Amino acid sequence: MKGLILSGGKGTRLRPITYTSAKQLVPVANKPVLFYTIENLVAAGITDIGIIVGDTREEIKKAVGEGEKFGCHVTYIHQDEPLGLAHAVKVSQGFIGEDRFCMYLGDNMIEIDTRPLIAEFAADEATNCRIMLKQVPNPSAYGVAELEGERVVRLIEKPREPVSDLALVGIYLFDHHIFEAVDNIKPSWRNELEITDAIQYLVTHNYVVRPYIVKGWWIDTGKQEDMLEANRLVLDRMPARNEGFVDADSQIDGKVIIEKGAEIINSRVRGPAIIGEYTRIVNSYVGPFTAIYHHCKIEHSEVEHSIILENSEIVDLPGRLADSLIGRNVELGRSSIKPRAFKLTLGDNSKVGVL
Repeated sequence: MKGLILSGGKGTRLRPITYTSAKQLVPVANKPVLFYTIENLVAAGITDIGIIVGDTREEIKKAVGEGEKFGCHVTYIHQDEPLGLAHAVKVSQGFIGEDRFCMYLGDNMIEIDTRPLIAEFAADEATNCRIMLKQVPNPSAYGVAELEGERVVRLIEKPREPVSDLALVGIYLFDHHIFEAVDNIKPSWRNELEITDAIQYLVTHNYVVRPYIVKGWWIDTGKQEDMLEANRLVLDRMPARNEGFVDADSQIDGKVIIEKGAEIINSRVRGPAIIGEYTRIVNSYVGPFTAIYHHCKIEHSEVEHSIILENSEIVDLPGRLADSLIGRNVELGRSSIKPRAFKLTLGDNSKVGVL
């Protein structure tokens, strides 16, 4: 089997972070979301992986390389415009050929171990497609499947009146018949080739499409609150380790990961939390469900339930920073310039809450 990862979207829901960075490279627990996806495919025995890339292709290529550090070989497939998931399948045909493949949305994270399901599909030549479904409280925001027993009978993209609460999870298993399907569907009202329409074509033409109901959590990390929730869930299951330095005046509570070169000075860190490489925490408090990436500085400040990206500084904040996603190279602190006022430089679509 081959793997296909979609990383060509514009990430509009994560702006302003994604004005300057691919959404798939925003870290969860100090690891880019895209890396989790690659590692999951490799763990399932899939080492020939294609990555669909768009405007952020150079950044993704720089981060992933040729795949050697993951134990796989990566082929980059350019998509001029994000014209739908089925369009991404269409442009990958030259890479996939006649092979079965697992298609994974590069910004999705899932709790379950997908290895048994992938192995089962690889060996089951009678099944043409396997879709993962998850019960959700707001099905009108997703592609939705209607089932009759173990049979998929209908799929609808973002229905106004959902026929079920079973949303399509961003992991799909296909054989080569999916290319016949994408060649025979038309763009939707969004001018996109919808994967739901392609799978519906398979159903209508009597190809075997089987569902798999996902238990446990699944998160599309497209929005800030989703990133923070994924960060919380991943941190909660990671074991503690210390590869850095903690002085005698500091206190570490619970599961805390301190990476190489990090320093904790006269501070308290309450886990689950992760402190990235060469980050310094000085005279500060870091609370639960916080991920601070590499080469950051936190001084005389309090932070919790937040993600802070690399090379950022948070110094002398008057209140606690919480529920926040802080980008790269950010400087956040108290101004010494009179008169006292909030002095901000914010990109488009920023959101700020003040005391």
